[in-house]
Amino acid sequence: MRRPGAPASWIWWRMLRQVLRRGLQSFCHRLGLCVSRHPVFFLTVPAVLTITFGLSALNRFQPEGDLERLVAPSHSLAKIERSLASSLFPLDQSKSQLYSDLHTPGRYGRVILLSPPGDNILLQAEGILQTHRAVLEMKDGRNSFIGHQLGGVVEVPNSKDQRVKSARAIQITYYLQTYGSATQDLIGEKWENEFCKLMRKLQEEHQDLQLYSLASFSLWRDFHKTSILARSKVLVSLVLILTTATLSSSMKDCLRSKPFLGLLGVLTVCISIITAAGIFFITDGKYNSTLLGIPFFAMGHGTKGVFELLSGWRRTKENLPFKDRIADAYSDVMVTYTMTSSLYFITFGMGASPFTNIEAVKVFCQNMCVSILLNYFYIFSFFGSCLVFAGQLEQNRYHSIFCCKIPSAEYLDRKPVWFQTVMSDGHQQTSHHETNPYQHHFIQHFLREHYNEWITNIYVKPFVVILYLIYASFSFMGCLQISDGANIINLLASDSPSVSYAMVQQKYFSNYSPVIGFYVYEPLEYWNSSVQEDLRRLCSGFTAVSWVEQYYQFLKVSNISANNKSDFISVLQSAFLKKPEFQHFRNDIIFSKAGDESNIIASRLYLVARTSRDKQKEVIEVLEKLRPLSLSKSIRFIVFNPSFVFMDHYSLSVTVPVLIAGFGVLLVLILTFFLVIHPLGNFWLILSVTSIELGVLGLMTLWNIDMDCISILCLIYTLNFAIDHCAPLLYTFVLATEHTRTQCIKSSLQEHGTAILQNVTSFLIGLVPLLFVPSNLTFTLFKCLLLTGGCTLLHCFVILPVFLTFFPPSKKHHKKKKRAKRKEREEIECIEIQENPDHVTTV
Repeated sequence: MRRPGAPASWIWWRMLRQVLRRGLQSFCHRLGLCVSRHPVFFLTVPAVLTITFGLSALNRFQPEGDLERLVAPSHSLAKIERSLASSLFPLDQSKSQLYSDLHTPGRYGRVILLSPPGDNILLQAEGILQTHRAVLEMKDGRNSFIGHQLGGVVEVPNSKDQRVKSARAIQITYYLQTYGSATQDLIGEKWENEFCKLMRKLQEEHQDLQLYSLASFSLWRDFHKTSILARSKVLVSLVLILTTATLSSSMKDCLRSKPFLGLLGVLTVCISIITAAGIFFITDGKYNSTLLGIPFFAMGHGTKGVFELLSGWRRTKENLPFKDRIADAYSDVMVTYTMTSSLYFITFGMGASPFTNIEAVKVFCQNMCVSILLNYFYIFSFFGSCLVFAGQLEQNRYHSIFCCKIPSAEYLDRKPVWFQTVMSDGHQQTSHHETNPYQHHFIQHFLREHYNEWITNIYVKPFVVILYLIYASFSFMGCLQISDGANIINLLASDSPSVSYAMVQQKYFSNYSPVIGFYVYEPLEYWNSSVQEDLRRLCSGFTAVSWVEQYYQFLKVSNISANNKSDFISVLQSAFLKKPEFQHFRNDIIFSKAGDESNIIASRLYLVARTSRDKQKEVIEVLEKLRPLSLSKSIRFIVFNPSFVFMDHYSLSVTVPVLIAGFGVLLVLILTFFLVIHPLGNFWLILSVTSIELGVLGLMTLWNIDMDCISILCLIYTLNFAIDHCAPLLYTFVLATEHTRTQCIKSSLQEHGTAILQNVTSFLIGLVPLLFVPSNLTFTLFKCLLLTGGCTLLHCFVILPVFLTFFPPSKKHHKKKKRAKRKEREEIECIEIQENPDHVTTV
C-alpha cells in the first residue's frame, strides 16, 4: 500500500531495492541448498586444489633479490636522471674517482669505528690502520676507492681554519670495481661476505673500539631476515587464533556447541591462503617480507564469514531439516559477505593497478585479490560442507565433541553430576517459553542481559559523546603530523647490523648530506662571466668539489687570462689537467673534437649540503628546490645520488594506493546508494568507515608510524575491515521494525554482536606474537592492525549504538503501522468475556 505523500519515484526505488535484495537472498538460498545436498563434492574440490597448489608452492619458492625494485618508486625522475648520468659518465671510466658510487651504490663495504664515550678517535690511529690494512689484504679483493669521514667532531675554539680538536667516530668506505660484470659481481659478493666476517673478528680483537659494518647486500639480507624471524611467531599466532575460535564457538550445551566448527573455520582460511600462495609461485612470483601481512589480512576477513555463518545457523529454526537450515543461514549471511568480499577485491584490485608506483604494494595487492577470491570460495564450499555435517549431527542428536548419541534425560538423571555436565544438551535449563536455546551462548547472553542495557542507558550516552570527541580530536591532530617513510630502515629487522649502522651514522654523521652529483649535460660557455656567476649562485649554500672553481682559482693564481673559448679550453687541457693534484678532474669533463677545435659538451661537480639530525627530510627538500632551477635557469643540469631513487616522490607514491582504494569504496557505495537494502545504511556506512580510517591514520602517526608501504597496506585493509564489521550491524538496524531506535540497536547487537566480538577478539589475539619478532616491519604491522581492530571494535560496540539512537533513520512509521493494524483488528474482532471465564462470545 502506498504511503500518503510518498513520491512515485521513491516507491519505485524501494521496489527495486526489495527485488535486488530478495534476488540475492534467493540465489544464496539456492547456493546453500546445493552445498547441503552435495557436501562431499564441495569438501573434496577445495582440498584437491590446496594439495595441488600447495605442493607447487614448496617447489617454486623463490625470494625477491632486488630490494630497489620492491620499495623504490617504479616510475620516478630519479631513475631517468641516473640513466642519463650513467650514459655521460660510465662507472668503469672513473678508476681513480673518490665518489664513484654516484650512479649506483654497486658493491661496497663500509665500517664506522666508534671510540668509547669521552675518548678521541684520532688517538686510536693504530687500531684504525690495522683495520684498514686487514681490509686491503683480504683474499679476492680488488682495487678500492677509499673515502673517509669524521663524526662527532669538536673544533678548536676560536679557530679560523676550523681545526679539529677531537672526533668520536670515523667512517671508511671501500668501493669495489665490478662494472656490472656477472663474474666480478659474484667475486664482489664473496668479498662483501668476507668483509662482514672480518669486521666481526676485528671487533673481538679491538675491545677499545666499536665497529659497525655495512655492505651492499646487507639491506637485502636484513629485509628478508624478518621472514626467518617471524616463522615460529606466525605459527604461534595460528595456534592462538585456533584456540580463541574454538573456545568462542563453544557452549555448555553439548548438542548445540560447535567448537570443531570454529577450529575448521580457521583451518579453512589457512588452506585458502596456502592455495593462493601456490598460485602466486606458479605464476613466477617472488616472495618478499611484506607478504608476511597477507595471512593476518586474509584471516581477519575469512573468520568473519565463519562466525557470521555460525550466527546465521543459530538464528534458524531448530524444527526445520538441517538442509533447510543451511539454506536459510546462507540467505541470511552470504548477501552481506558477498558485498564485503567484493569491496575487498575492488580496493586491493585498485591497489594492484598501474597507478600504484611501489612494486611491493602492487605485488601485495595482487596476492590479496587472489586470497580474497579463494577465501570466499572456500568459506561457502569447504566450511559450508563442514557446517552441513555438523548440522546433520545436531539433528540426529549426536554429541558435538565426542560424536556419540546423547542419552535421554531419564538416563542422565541416574548418572553422576560430571557425566550430566558433559552430556547435557541444555534441556533442563531451557524453559518451555524459550524459543531459541542458542541464547545460552555466553557472548550472546552477556550482550542481551548486560551490555545492551548498559550502552543504551541515557546516563552512559553523554560519556560516549565525550569519548568520541576526544577520539576525533586526537585523530585530527595526528592527521596533521603525517610523515613519509622513505627510510628503508623501517622495513628491516630491528636487531640487524644495518639498523645498528644506520643509527650510529644518523647520530654522528648527520651534519652533511650524501655527495650529490651535479651534472651539466649541455655545452656551456664556462669562460663567460655571467655563466660563472650562475654556477656560483647554484652552488651557494653547498660545500662544492668542483673542477670549475679549482680551475678559476688556478687561473687567478697563475695570472692567466682565459676570457674566450680557445684560451679557456687550451689552458684547461694543456696546463690544468696535466698537474698531478688536478688530474682526477679528467673524469669530470667530457670533451668533443671537431677538426682542430675542442668543446666541453658535459661536466659534473659534487655538492654536499649542511644538514641537521633529520637529514633525509632536508635532502628531499634540497632535491625539490634544485630540480625547478634546472628548468628556469640558462644552465641545463641534473642532480643525482643513489638515495634519490628511494626518496623521489615517495610520499606521493605510497599515498596514491590508499586514495585510489578509498575513492573506489566511496564510488561503489554511492553508486549502490539507492539500490542496496537501504540508502541510509550506505550513508551511515560511509560515515563509519571514514571515521575509522581517519582515526587509524591519526593515531598511528601519534604512535610514530611513518607512511611506508606496510602502513599504506594496513590503511587499505582498514577500509575493508571497517566495512566488514559495520555493514551487517548498520543494515540490520535500518531494516529493523521495532518501535524505537534503542530497541532496533539492541536487536542488531544481539544478532551480529557475537560474530563481531568473536572475530575481532581472535584477530587481536593473533597479533600478539608479532610483538616478539625483532623487526621494524612487524612492529609497524602490529601497531597498524591493533589500531584497526581497536577502532572498529570501538565504533561497533560503543559509538554506533549510541549515535544511532540520536539520528535517522526514524522508527516512528513502524510504530504507526503497528498501531493502525492493532486498531483495525480491534474494530473487526471484539472478545467479550462474561462472568463465566469459560464462556467467550465472539461478535
